[in-house]
Amino acid sequence: MTFLTIFTAPKPFTDPFITKLQYNAIESWTHLGPEVEVIVIGDEPGIAEATQKLGVRHLPDVACNEMGTPLVSSIFELARKNSDSPVLVYVNADILFMPDMIEAARQVAEQAEKYLIVGQRWDLDVTERLEFSAGWVERLRERTATEGGLHPRGGSDYFIFPRACFKDMPAFAIGRAGWDNWMFYEARRQGWALIDATPAIQIVHQNHDYRHLPQGQPHYRLPETKENIRLAGGKRAIFNLMDADRTLVNGVIQRMRWDNEKFWREVEIFPLVKLHSYGLGQVCYAIFHPVKASKEFKVWLVRKLKGS
Repeated sequence: MTFLTIFTAPKPFTDPFITKLQYNAIESWTHLGPEVEVIVIGDEPGIAEATQKLGVRHLPDVACNEMGTPLVSSIFELARKNSDSPVLVYVNADILFMPDMIEAARQVAEQAEKYLIVGQRWDLDVTERLEFSAGWVERLRERTATEGGLHPRGGSDYFIFPRACFKDMPAFAIGRAGWDNWMFYEARRQGWALIDATPAIQIVHQNHDYRHLPQGQPHYRLPETKENIRLAGGKRAIFNLMDADRTLVNGVIQRMRWDNEKFWREVEIFPLVKLHSYGLGQVCYAIFHPVKASKEFKVWLVRKLKGS
C-alpha cells in the first residue's frame, strides 16, 4: 500500500505550451518515490497518450456538468475508490512537487486524525521541458529562489487530506473558482485542523495565461464560478489561507498566531465555523464590511424585483 496518492484533472493536452507544463508537473510527482501513486482523471484530448508516456494511472470516466466540465465530486470519488492510500492529494496539473511535500504529509498524519493541508505557491516562468535527472530538486530550488516569487496568500493549488475527509462534496465544476475556497470553509466548519504548510512545503507553479478557458477569461469570471459559489452555500463560504487555524513549523503542528487582522477575521467567521449559522455569518459580514454588504444587498434586491 502506498502512503499517498496524488490525483489531478488536467487541461487538454492540445496547446503545446500547456502540454509542456503538465508533462513537467506530472513527471515531478513520479519522481517522489515508491510510496507515491499518481492518478490522472478525465477524458480530455491527449490525456490517454500522456499518461501512457509518463507511466501513471488514467481514469477517464469522470462525471461532467451540462457544459462538459468535470465535477470535483466525481474526481475525488474516483481517486478514493481507485486507491488504498491513507492520504490523498489533489493538485493542479501545473504544480511541481518536491520531496518536502511527502515529509510534511507524513508529519501531519502522525499528529492529527482529520485535517486539510494547504499552502502558498511559488510562481516561476517555465518555457521548457524540465529534466529530472540527479540533482533536479536542488536545481529547481535554486532557480525558484533567483527567478521565482511567492504568490500572495489567497487560495491553494494543492489539498492534502486523509481519505476519511471530503467524502460528500457538492457538484462543483473543476477549474472554476469557489470550490477550493469551500474546502477551507468545510475543514473549519467540521472542526478539522486547517493547516497552512507554506513554511514546510515549497510548491512551484509554472506560470501560464487563461488561453485554455472560454474566450480566454479568468476562471472567476465564468458562469460556472457563480454556480460553484451557490453550491458552496454562498459568498460567506468563500474562505482562503487567512482562515487557516494551524501551521506546520519544523515538523510540528502549531496554532496559528493571531495578529490584529487575524483576530477580527476569527470574530467575523465565528458564527459560521462554530455556530454553523449562515444567517449570523451574514450579520457579522454586514457589521465588518458595511459598504460591501450594502452593495450585495442592492444587487440581490434588484434581482428579486426582476424575478430572477
